[in-house]
Amino acid sequence: MENFSDVIVVGGGPCGSFSALNLSKKGFNVTVFEEHDEIGVPCHCAGHVSINGLKNLGLYPLPKGIVENTFVGAKFYSPNGTVFTVRLAKPITCVINRTLFDKYVAELAQKFGAHYSLGTRVKSPVFAGRLVKGVVIRRYDKSSEFFGRITLDAEGISAGLLKQVLLTPPKSDKIVKGAQVEVENVKDLETDIVEVILGRNYAPGFYAWLIPKNEMESKVGLATKTGNPRILLQRLISKHPAVSVKLRTAKIIRESYHPITLGGPIPKAYTNGFLAVGDAASQVKPTTGGGIILGLNCARIAADVAAEALDKNDFSAEFLGMYQRRFMKMFGFDMKIMLKIKETLDGFSDKKLDNIIGLCEKIRLNEVFKNLKEVDFQGRTLLKLAQNPKALTLLAFLFLNYLLGKP
Repeated sequence: MENFSDVIVVGGGPCGSFSALNLSKKGFNVTVFEEHDEIGVPCHCAGHVSINGLKNLGLYPLPKGIVENTFVGAKFYSPNGTVFTVRLAKPITCVINRTLFDKYVAELAQKFGAHYSLGTRVKSPVFAGRLVKGVVIRRYDKSSEFFGRITLDAEGISAGLLKQVLLTPPKSDKIVKGAQVEVENVKDLETDIVEVILGRNYAPGFYAWLIPKNEMESKVGLATKTGNPRILLQRLISKHPAVSVKLRTAKIIRESYHPITLGGPIPKAYTNGFLAVGDAASQVKPTTGGGIILGLNCARIAADVAAEALDKNDFSAEFLGMYQRRFMKMFGFDMKIMLKIKETLDGFSDKKLDNIIGLCEKIRLNEVFKNLKEVDFQGRTLLKLAQNPKALTLLAFLFLNYLLGKP
């Protein structure tokens, strides 16, 4: 039957393609619907990811050209300009070309038999009673039904299908607005260091970043809870004491605007015949907005559960609920810690952020991070760091300020 597949995947981003790859490897027939005419376009992400995270997923090393740069640390600017630098023993993160990365994962999935239908928008689910048994697609201005035994929703933060299957989408009050430009002719870059800019002047409710691609090119962006991200980004580029110097002669070659969900995983990412992965399920780190590694891990779990459901011919919500249980077992503790960290930092004024960065520099906290190897499981990393007296000093300071509230 031409309009049937074992598995329907909605969205050809990395999470959708990684689900398709893992299911295709198991011998299932998979069809991926991607609304754009080209995989990875438009790009909505800085692509800053952990090397260890990619290795654990079997995706590192990557083919030549996808990794644009690697980093051994980060430089943090407080609102008043105080600088705290963390430099590690070896590279721990990298920045990837998201368009090439997305294409690569999709090509792997196709190599194992997944079929891609580009320029095809999924409009709605098709139900048989309470069971999702397919989707309505629109291509070349024509609508039709396509059927599958199970549907994986990797459509991104828009989460239109979630609402139609009566699942709760990512919390709107936990979404920040992102803006990013790629620039060339940048001056005086530390190419092995990512720069993080804090403060309500430039990124209220989140932070701004400068991620070098090489000695002359960089990605510069921010996300904000309030205000216009385009205007705030212009202010960062032209006014920030450190950033503006580097970008004085820079030329913008690409720009993008995108929302980021920071509320933690949705309470239920499954229903009868249906699983949600990635941004659609808000599988994103609340502290950094990073969703690639977390989403890919959840995509692999979704593929495993979908395969078990296909083998047992059981697509009930009761059976598919193991998907939520498995990814929360893997990431639940870290998510709780990250949500608490985000809540705590959101309550701090710029003055307190200045004090925190100043304290980090004063007690030479950078020494604690020297041998850091893990950045994806932040809760577990924090527990390890807390064994160090310097880290305990910072944690005590943060806790005291949290109890006292805003000044």
